Amino acid sequence: MTTLAVRANDFLAQRRIALVGVSRDPRDLSRSLFRELRQRGYDVVPVHPTLDAVDGVDCARRLQDVHPGVDGALLMTPPAQTDRVVRDCTEAGVTRVWMHRGTGRGAVNPVAVSYCRDHGIAVVEGACPFMFLPRAGFVHRTHGFFARLIGSHPGHRPA
Repeated sequence: MTTLAVRANDFLAQRRIALVGVSRDPRDLSRSLFRELRQRGYDVVPVHPTLDAVDGVDCARRLQDVHPGVDGALLMTPPAQTDRVVRDCTEAGVTRVWMHRGTGRGAVNPVAVSYCRDHGIAVVEGACPFMFLPRAGFVHRTHGFFARLIGSHPGHRPA
């Protein structure tokens, strides 16, 4: 089994990704992450069942509506919805999934994680992509620094 850091870096090596569950609120973390990834050259497709556009980018209602397809799906959904979304990933041919978690439970759902593993989907279960992006903002760098210091960073390997 690969480490979380290896799976996270593999996910971030993909250039076309869907951000599922992007918020209506422009101040929400999902929107910040959407903008940051786009600034870094990612082709990010927002996915939300009731939004038409996010920051001027057309929004897909579900993953199966994204054409051409994506290399990965970053899920920022409530855990109760994550199971349905990973099944959408299978239908849409998505082979990489990141279930976001900053604080709290995030999008991680144990049933969905098992589904991904059983269906050949590489899964990053938890963590925030900001912790793995080089030159992330001050808050994210500080969060990553303290997480490494106390051994709770998802990419941390004890000596």
